[in-house]
Amino acid sequence: MNASLGKERTIAGLPMTMVWGYVATLIFMAGDGLEHAWISPYLVEHGLTIQQTATLFTVYGAVLAIASYFSGVLTEAWGPRKVMMTGMVTWLIGQVLFIKFGLEQQNYAVMLPTYAIRGLGYPLFCYSFLVWVTYRSPEKILATAIGIFWAAWIAGLYVIGSYFPAFMIPKIGYIGLLWSAVAWVLVGGIIGIYVVKGEEGQTKGNPKEKLKSLISGLTICVENPKVAIGGIVRTINTTGIGALPIFFPLFLKDEYGFSTEQWLQVWGTMWFANIVFDIITPYISDKWLGWRKTVMWIGSFGCGLASLILLYTPQVFGHNFLMLTLAGILYGAALTGYVPISAIVTSLAPDKKGSAMAVVNFGAGLSYFIAPAIVGAFIGSIGVNGVMWIFAILYFISSTLMIFMKLPNEGKKKERKIHAEPKAS
Repeated sequence: MNASLGKERTIAGLPMTMVWGYVATLIFMAGDGLEHAWISPYLVEHGLTIQQTATLFTVYGAVLAIASYFSGVLTEAWGPRKVMMTGMVTWLIGQVLFIKFGLEQQNYAVMLPTYAIRGLGYPLFCYSFLVWVTYRSPEKILATAIGIFWAAWIAGLYVIGSYFPAFMIPKIGYIGLLWSAVAWVLVGGIIGIYVVKGEEGQTKGNPKEKLKSLISGLTICVENPKVAIGGIVRTINTTGIGALPIFFPLFLKDEYGFSTEQWLQVWGTMWFANIVFDIITPYISDKWLGWRKTVMWIGSFGCGLASLILLYTPQVFGHNFLMLTLAGILYGAALTGYVPISAIVTSLAPDKKGSAMAVVNFGAGLSYFIAPAIVGAFIGSIGVNGVMWIFAILYFISSTLMIFMKLPNEGKKKERKIHAEPKAS
């Protein structure tokens, strides 16, 4: 932890600059998420096929994955502030071009590259801030600090990004809502760039050493295979949930009569529950259950079960808004079990946290490439049930992978516990 923290005002052990960074993350991600839950049905209603929308999100996800990887290593090379500024500018450029020349003119050929440019934005802005958080936080509160980051990220992207559109679409329309996102991102971006100061996360050295830093995210996976496994687990984390907005609201509307507004409320409530448990679960993990078991049982196994419950709830209960909402809440709570994965991976590489976070961030971005690719490849042949089972199986695989993610201090803690137990006479 930086020595300057001792002089800085804190809240619950967190420096005020970090707290304001969380606020900036929330506002920025609110702007980024204003269309996520409804853009796929909107495009289908305006003439695109579900396969075309899946392709749009696949291209977006590919760029997002690349940006997610470079967010960590660029932070080590340039420092967090420059990377955050780059993220804000690229997002704004992509958004304006996407609206003006893609959506307004119904030009799919323009939508693909401009939405992809937009995909550079939030990983560079938010994930470089997350690297900064890992350097600024002592280990005893690291999982909690990361948990608060994800709570802010989710509050913006999914909660405000669901409820604000549900309220504003009837007033300003879909296109007007997308233009309002520019203001959200500008405000959040300016706050974040202003408060993130210092060089935490930046590697000193000449250009040759910084180039080495850029590829360190790849080499670390060879040097430390557990980091690579952590990246795979992080990919699975948001693959299932990231695919839902592409096909599930259409499934609910066509088969069971749920409206777009009802879907937005279910989606927003799911993520509101996630925020609540995003604070509780890391605390439980830090104090009692342990990071690895939290990811294994609450996150991986829990999400596998929750995704199947969400699938079969409307099939059992029909058009029952309450039961679907409860299923969503369960899913949102289970997802918080994945929060410690960042703390696990960075603890496995304490001297290369930026490189380790590059792998985790790449996994997060890669999920938004894999998710729509799975939907586009299989929705026509095996339908919604089959696609949901694919995601459930991936979650169960994630649970199995966590067996191999033991931290060095796990064995020491177990040994100390055995020695502390009274011997039988």
